Amino acid sequence: MSEPGGSAAVETRCAVPADLPALTAIYNHYIVHTAATFDIEPFEVAAREAWFSHYSTTGPYRLFVAVQDGEVVGYASSSRFRPKPAYDTSVEVTVYLHPRVTASGIGTALYRRLFGELRSEPLHRAYAVIALPNSASVALHTKFGFAEAGTLTQAGRKFDKWWDVLHMECAIN
Repeated sequence: MSEPGGSAAVETRCAVPADLPALTAIYNHYIVHTAATFDIEPFEVAAREAWFSHYSTTGPYRLFVAVQDGEVVGYASSSRFRPKPAYDTSVEVTVYLHPRVTASGIGTALYRRLFGELRSEPLHRAYAVIALPNSASVALHTKFGFAEAGTLTQAGRKFDKWWDVLHMECAIN
């Protein structure tokens, strides 16, 4: 599936193992430079293989990449929300973009693809967990029907600062 975004068309597709170096580099940018993730230390590609293995081309736990000009420039995923069986109809979703393609519509293209696939799964709710402030992420999730479910104050500490965390939720089916 191709979408306009930035200066060239964007293809969204299921992630493959060869994408792992690009996915790791994108995520590491957010570890080092932002509070979007509460991971503190960047990952080696090999350390992300276990994370990658949780995703499939079918089912509720999916990982899609955006490719522009032959380069992976972002990804969106749906992951297990919590490990207890009663949560099996819920997923946590996230999107990360290469910093040069933010605000280009690629996050929208990735979520359109992800949610299009998730609607065929026996899921009830999707949740997003957003470190604040992050108006771009809040706007993206709102665009896809998410509503605020609550804020945890000073839930994480990174860069010698406390960060609040917004929880958002959306019905899937």
